[in-house]
Amino acid sequence: MAEQLRAALRGLLYVRPVPGAHRVALRAGISVVVPLLVVLALGRPGWSVYAVFGAFTSLYGRNHVHLSRAVMQASAGMALTVSIVLGVLVGTVESRAWVAVPAAAGVAALGAVLAAAQDWHPPGPLFLVFAFGAVASAPHTVPDVPVAAGVAGLSSLFALLVGNLGSVLRRQRTRPARLAHVWTWEPVRYALAVLLAGGTATAVGIGHPYWAMVAAVAPLSVEGVAAQLVRAAHRILGTLFGLLTSALLLAPQLSPYATVLVVAVLQIVTELLVGRNYGLALLFITPMALLMGQLAVPRPAGSLLLDRGVETVIGAGIGGLIVLGEPWLRARLTAARLPWR
Repeated sequence: MAEQLRAALRGLLYVRPVPGAHRVALRAGISVVVPLLVVLALGRPGWSVYAVFGAFTSLYGRNHVHLSRAVMQASAGMALTVSIVLGVLVGTVESRAWVAVPAAAGVAALGAVLAAAQDWHPPGPLFLVFAFGAVASAPHTVPDVPVAAGVAGLSSLFALLVGNLGSVLRRQRTRPARLAHVWTWEPVRYALAVLLAGGTATAVGIGHPYWAMVAAVAPLSVEGVAAQLVRAAHRILGTLFGLLTSALLLAPQLSPYATVLVVAVLQIVTELLVGRNYGLALLFITPMALLMGQLAVPRPAGSLLLDRGVETVIGAGIGGLIVLGEPWLRARLTAARLPWR
């Protein structure tokens, strides 16, 4: 464990090369900005949350090409749309804050199974939990369901077209990855992380419990104890420093159209950095997430910044404890089984 902690400390500042990141960043920026501009032009800023999470389809398959990327993005886009619709349904419930916690745990577990089966990149159910949690945190009515499905689905389809236009024009084809399923404890870990983080944040009474859920899931989405500890530390430190960036961007109270353009720029910069150093990327992920929320439902900046910081510390701390506690638990379970062998 001491060696793993030393490796984690070295990984905090390591910046790795990521060839081709500019292409991914440009696709992500276009995929986000166009749907957001459309919903604003329609006079429906409240729909922006559906549009932006549908656009997250563009974040999948950055290391894949042609049909393989299209299949991955199609499955991720459908999963994101379903997560958004489920979030709307939970948002129709009066006690949605507590209902959202076990529901998000279910989304995390099922998302982990699908992500593993289709070898998603980025791996894990983080964006599904994010989409579900953000949507479920706001009140909704049943008529919002078809609207959410339509806006998210169209946004996802647009991202799919942007991400695969080049291969269509070049008429290139590759075989998609086959579905595979191998039983692991990963879905259980994700569900546990969401339950603990979401339950804690909801019980404390903080305004955005889904931020804690997302922060708890983030460390589990990479392989290896050292890498997971680095991810937890990056999530905390990057977010706390990102709050400074957020304060600067929230202070001017930008117009909706200016906010969309800033979000698009932040998305591009994020994709340029996220593969190199996750902590650096969070300097831009943090204000991007807050500005997206402000676009749909404006809130006082001070409480937003406080909520984001506290929720992230709770969630990433719980995720880190799960990472550290798993080897001990495995050893205990092994020891308990030995007498029966």
